[in-house]
Amino acid sequence: MNFNDLSKARPDLAFIAHWVAPGAHVLDVGCGDGVMMEYLQSDKQCSGYGIEIADDKVLESTKRGVRVIQQDMEKGLALFGDNSFDTVLCLSSLQMMKQVEALLRDIVRVGKEAIVSFPNFAYWPHRVALLKGRMPVSESLPYEWYDTPNVRCATINDFRDLAEECGLEVMECVALAEGERVNFLPNLRGDLAVFRLRRKV
Repeated sequence: MNFNDLSKARPDLAFIAHWVAPGAHVLDVGCGDGVMMEYLQSDKQCSGYGIEIADDKVLESTKRGVRVIQQDMEKGLALFGDNSFDTVLCLSSLQMMKQVEALLRDIVRVGKEAIVSFPNFAYWPHRVALLKGRMPVSESLPYEWYDTPNVRCATINDFRDLAEECGLEVMECVALAEGERVNFLPNLRGDLAVFRLRRKV
């Protein structure tokens, strides 16, 4: 998979991929179908693993040539030592976790830096839906309230506060809309929040 293919399929992943250094050792927590790791391996000569629990996604990742560990992320990353990876990815998965703070601390323990993304609940169409008395449904939150895998809702400002409480340095924070960076009123106009983090020294 090359960059153009990734940009067409998942523009958000294409943006995030530029933060991963060529040749980096990467852990993708909640790797899904493995498309991100496939790209990093083929186009940026990265090594590493994906972690995924769903049988069908593990199979898809394996078919892409991604080494996958089938494990429940909620059980943590105890099998990896401190700073085992250059970069740990947790892309659109953290909001599905019950123990967000514990997993976040584990992510930055095993990685020298982490890249985390999640749907921004403060995105303006989400606010409009709530004003109309409805739970929001959008490209970044595509599920109805009764069948969503998401158990947490957060805004960019909420996550920044959590990072501070966890003793993390926010190296970069961007909001994306359709894979493009939003600079003006990002917490209102961006549907996906992306943070680049590391432990404070």
